[in-house]
Amino acid sequence: MNKLSKSVLGAVIATGVIAVSTQSQAMSNYARQTGMACAGCHFQNFPLLNEFGRAFKASGYTLIGKQGKVEGEQGLSLPDVLNAGIVTKIRYQKSNGPTVAGTNTTNNGQLQFPDEALLIVGGRVSDNIGVQAELNLAGGTVLEGFKMPFMFDVGSVKAGVIPFTTANHGVAFGFELLNTGAVRSQRVMEARNTFSAQQYIGTATAAQGLAAVASNSMFFANLSKWSPRAVGDPTGAPTATYFRLAATPKMGNWDLGGGVQSWSGSATDPTLTTFSTKAWAVDAQAQGNAGAMPLGIYLTYASAAGSPAVGTGNIFNGNPRDRTAVTVAGELGVLPGKATLLLGYRGGNNGKAANSGDNAWVIGGKYHIVQNVQLQLNHEKYSGSAYDGTPANGNQLTTLMLFASF
Repeated sequence: MNKLSKSVLGAVIATGVIAVSTQSQAMSNYARQTGMACAGCHFQNFPLLNEFGRAFKASGYTLIGKQGKVEGEQGLSLPDVLNAGIVTKIRYQKSNGPTVAGTNTTNNGQLQFPDEALLIVGGRVSDNIGVQAELNLAGGTVLEGFKMPFMFDVGSVKAGVIPFTTANHGVAFGFELLNTGAVRSQRVMEARNTFSAQQYIGTATAAQGLAAVASNSMFFANLSKWSPRAVGDPTGAPTATYFRLAATPKMGNWDLGGGVQSWSGSATDPTLTTFSTKAWAVDAQAQGNAGAMPLGIYLTYASAAGSPAVGTGNIFNGNPRDRTAVTVAGELGVLPGKATLLLGYRGGNNGKAANSGDNAWVIGGKYHIVQNVQLQLNHEKYSGSAYDGTPANGNQLTTLMLFASF
């Protein structure tokens, strides 16, 4: 057994001990507000949305269940408690690159404890207003993300505006309903740059702005003006443009989705440097059943324009040529509600003048100890000219993650 295999086996055993002793049955803030189990809004597992989950998000998080309300004049209609939940991720990562004395990288094996710890507060503010605030418990930016949807019924369509800010989810954080990685936080697996072309080209930036949105059961649209700024930075106007249009039809028992994304224009970053925001993507998903087993299939293609040697660079791609990727990924529920298998492939080009081939495979799985506590394993294998010679981080990465929401 080689060193990498021994490290992975040790991590599996250690995390398994932690997992077996975990008895949390608590729900997230939205589960508390609606009185529904996590599976009510999610396909197979969090954070993948099903049809009802999309409707809940499109309503601005205002749906309420058995929980009491405080109501009064001028539209006051609050839950009688402030709903909150904690999301945590504990990761062990091991890559197969050379170790260097005096450093501690994933080549040495890293226990990232926590990789993420967020206090998520929010839900209903009134009949037509919701809120989501993500507070960072692991240091760094205190307010990781914030949005406040103002949503109204216009015939058969929900329409409104959403002011938003995020430290690292990208402009799509304002409003996104597919599970293709179009927004960083809504993805089928932890290996985001391997399974999602949008994540590979670098769209998960800081972002703040205003989204004008519309949706119903058949489609959603998002037109946003934004700037690449972190939470609380008021130094630049939202001059860049983001557009998203997607269809979400049903075909028998299959829940389908597909759409386009476009990033355009320019904006200044916190250093007041002007960047272009030039990229586009197409994506599709199908969520249904293969016999008795739930199956999700996710396809993406994305491209970020290259940056010139002199002049305005592209915030998504500092290399001279277009950065592109095509991906396909799937999740099969071999033990429905308990265990799933993951498989994904990326054919990528990093946009460099040389050694630009950047392909990857990922294989893995998820096991739900309870509905809101998940153990996930991803193993990625990279290939192409980008990995010629002796790459600093090798050509393999194994990630073992314990995720919990309570």
